[in-house]
Amino acid sequence: MFAYFRRFCLAVGLFAVAAPALAAPSVAAVTPLDKLAHLAPGLQRQVLAHAVAAMECAVRHGAAPAQRLAVIDYSLPSTEQRLWLFDLKRNRLLLKDYVAHGQRTGENFAEQFSNRLGSHQSSLGLFRTAESYHGKHGYSLRMDGMEPGVNDRARERAIVIHGADYVDPAWIERHGRLGRSQGCPAVRREVAQMVVDELKGGQFMFAWYPDQHWLRSSAFINCDAKQVAGILAASQPES
Repeated sequence: MFAYFRRFCLAVGLFAVAAPALAAPSVAAVTPLDKLAHLAPGLQRQVLAHAVAAMECAVRHGAAPAQRLAVIDYSLPSTEQRLWLFDLKRNRLLLKDYVAHGQRTGENFAEQFSNRLGSHQSSLGLFRTAESYHGKHGYSLRMDGMEPGVNDRARERAIVIHGADYVDPAWIERHGRLGRSQGCPAVRREVAQMVVDELKGGQFMFAWYPDQHWLRSSAFINCDAKQVAGILAASQPES
């Protein structure tokens, strides 16, 4: 009996040594998208996901990384705060505020977008911010559209970020919507300097709307490596 018990214990001990240890439950890594979504629960995750995907694709294929990202959700009415400004380095939401769309893009709701000169419509897609300047709208910020045929005429069209009196809750009370620009993402005068200062010098701005043709064809959202690399190479100044 003792010999049997000894053999049994030995067998159990060998099994315990041979059996693999139970793995601890894995904890999913927190992604940049998760971090930003936590900061801005009112921003649709699909919109933010497309913004982050477009930005990361650009950086992956040669664009310089940015410290800040602005996201506009043009599917929301102008009466809602639809501009978010993120500090990517410090993982902070710097601003959620109002932003105007173009006169021919729609009334309270944005509906039509264009890249054409003189269209007075807003443009969609990924932009790279550039230099600040003082112009007819005061302190303003130039941008370069990164998506051919979608927003790449932004500089030629003078699509800039600037402050405007018609971007104000009081204007909404009087007219039932914000005033409209000639295609620029105009902001409240009270925040214009902060927005320009935070975004100038090579940050990213992403303007979103559920335009199915653009969503299917955008080289940056869908990260077409060859196309994106070509776009970025073409945008580099000649040496």
